[in-house]
Amino acid sequence: MESFSLILAIVVVTALAFDFTNGFHDTANAMATTISTGALKPKVAVAMSATLNLVGAFLSVEVANTISKGLVDETGIRPEVIFAALVGAILWNLVTWLVGLPSSSSHALMGGLIGATIASAGTGAVHGDALVTKVMIPAVAAPIVAGVAALFATRLSYTLGKKADGKSAAKGYRAGQIASAGLVSLAHGTNDAQKTMGIITLALVAGGAVAPDSDPPVWVILSAGLAIALGTYLGGWRIIRTMGTGLTDLQPQQGFAAQTSAATVILASSHLGFSLSTTHSVSGSVMGAGLGRKGGVVRWSTATRMLVAWVLTLPAAAVVGALAESVTDLGDWGTAVVAVFLIASSAAIWKLSRREVVDHNNVNATQEPAGVVTTAIAAVTPPPAGTVTEDLTATIPAPATIPAQATAAAAADPVSPPAAAV
Repeated sequence: MESFSLILAIVVVTALAFDFTNGFHDTANAMATTISTGALKPKVAVAMSATLNLVGAFLSVEVANTISKGLVDETGIRPEVIFAALVGAILWNLVTWLVGLPSSSSHALMGGLIGATIASAGTGAVHGDALVTKVMIPAVAAPIVAGVAALFATRLSYTLGKKADGKSAAKGYRAGQIASAGLVSLAHGTNDAQKTMGIITLALVAGGAVAPDSDPPVWVILSAGLAIALGTYLGGWRIIRTMGTGLTDLQPQQGFAAQTSAATVILASSHLGFSLSTTHSVSGSVMGAGLGRKGGVVRWSTATRMLVAWVLTLPAAAVVGALAESVTDLGDWGTAVVAVFLIASSAAIWKLSRREVVDHNNVNATQEPAGVVTTAIAAVTPPPAGTVTEDLTATIPAPATIPAQATAAAAADPVSPPAAAV
């Protein structure tokens, strides 16, 4: 075993920095719907998610092995290549966080690794079969499977709850939503924390610090779990707002269905060693839950921007990773230039984010209206049973406050009373 070199130490620190950005970037996956429905207060939600992320990091190493052993040829990779890959992943995470888009940290990491590897060793060093079967296919399938599952789970929840007392049912679903959100956080730890474990293990193999085909050492598992937990606790409030209120408006039944569906998909993929994007899974389940409620709508303009970010993630991170590798290949001074660029760019992005601060105080503020089409759909679709009385009493003013003009208009153009319509 060779000594722990300076470049290897830099790679490990950079990998943990990526893990930190992964934590606050993906907090929304576990807790956005829980926060938006009021099931948990924002600070309590992120603390719970951080703790369970740490626990989940110790439950499996299958995804870590996919990253360290399956995606690229580990025997031909230098630590500088991994450093360049992490630069591409971190910058993409920060840019998408700045604009509040829940892109995939997993695909950012893989894109950076693929781009840097191709720039260093050529396309032959990338295992195309592993890329397709364990990355690309799950990327397409995850949001579809989670969305369909959430749609049917939402409809089932409303069907079973028709005769239930409204307040009691809502309270029960909030409790269920807290449990399912905890399950998503645990699943996130088993999947996303392992990606950093895999990339650090790959760097250790490349630097000669551990033998090829080794599992992640215990200190790697612990440090990766702590880094993602800390990032999760700080909360990526911008992305939480997009997922919680910017994509659709959720009630407790929908939140429970979305979280449970996403957790099931993520845990299944972790067991199979698929490097799944939790962002794709949760986003798909949120949209499915939004469509599953009668009168529910999805803000397709936001969904479209998310889809564009998903498509661009892997190639954008790959380009940055390849460029960074080209510079680091010039020697130690090139590596130093890339490190300075990463720090300066990160600081600039953080400074830009201060122009419009999003935190736990305004995280539930809706970013945009639903749009003409979705508003029209909601207007003509009757709401689910058990919510009509609340909606009517909240929106119809008392008789004493109705203007005389409105009363005269109603007399001239009579309509059926709301109760009869139902």
